[in-house]
Amino acid sequence: MWAVYPGSFDPIHNGHVDVIERAASVFDRVVVAVFANATKHPMFDVQTRVTLVRQSIDLANVSVTAGSGLLVDFAHEAGTGVILRGLRAVLDFDYEFQFALMNKRMAPDIETVFMLTGEAHAYLSSTLIKELASYRADVRGLVPEPVNRRLIQHFGTK
Repeated sequence: MWAVYPGSFDPIHNGHVDVIERAASVFDRVVVAVFANATKHPMFDVQTRVTLVRQSIDLANVSVTAGSGLLVDFAHEAGTGVILRGLRAVLDFDYEFQFALMNKRMAPDIETVFMLTGEAHAYLSSTLIKELASYRADVRGLVPEPVNRRLIQHFGTK
């Protein structure tokens, strides 16, 4: 059985990496699908985000691709019946629960599986990472090294 792990990953951080690594030990295959989110204003374009995720994950059973359209359509076209979502806190659950129920309504054959982010990374968000980096704060240890280098390239250093 395999799963699709969708997100905007703008940028990928160690909380995402934690979920991907643990999912790779549970599922035969994990496809990380980098989506453009119409409600967000991304810092990096989709192809840059795909590249950063690929540079950050080195697992044989994990692949990375760009996604578009409805997630359930993407899952059907990819041939999976499992959507994986990471959760940090209760607020994430409320948000994700709504989407899981709507996905279930649109595609009853697809299951959403929630995986808790490890407590060491539960406070991380891409928004927080971008804000810190915009002030040229040191985000090493919060993001994979390829992302750290790209953020320094984008914002500079102190």
